[in-house]
Amino acid sequence: MARLSVNGRQREVEAAPDMPLLWVLRDLLDLKGARYGCGIGQCGACTVLVDGGAVRSCITPVETVAGREVTTIEGLGGDHPLQKAWIAAQVPQCGYCQAGQILQAAALLAETPKPTDAEIDAAMAGNLCRCGTYLRIRAAIRAAAGSAA
Repeated sequence: MARLSVNGRQREVEAAPDMPLLWVLRDLLDLKGARYGCGIGQCGACTVLVDGGAVRSCITPVETVAGREVTTIEGLGGDHPLQKAWIAAQVPQCGYCQAGQILQAAALLAETPKPTDAEIDAAMAGNLCRCGTYLRIRAAIRAAAGSAA
């Protein structure tokens, strides 16, 4: 039995301690925003926030997040400044990676509220977008930070 706080709600799930957080979220809690991409923490499609920091849920054992706050894209509520900026900049094409991109950007803005382009590029480097919308992603992050050029 694992006890978690997910999107502000206390949850209990029947899961082995080493079960990846991604599968707990998707299969046991029916939160489909985090996506399976590579399974080795390299693509970022599975990114969620744990205590405000970006983590790759595909390689994070559920036992390591007990007592910590997990936030998924569903937990942002749909009206987060990054979500609004994403829509305004027409970032998504296929959309598969976008939840992970937005949550990685949220972790960046929490740590660096007015990032430079270089800081954005460095923070987002581990989140891959097969559609290549990197310039739109950067523009949306700048807009959400209130520093659009």
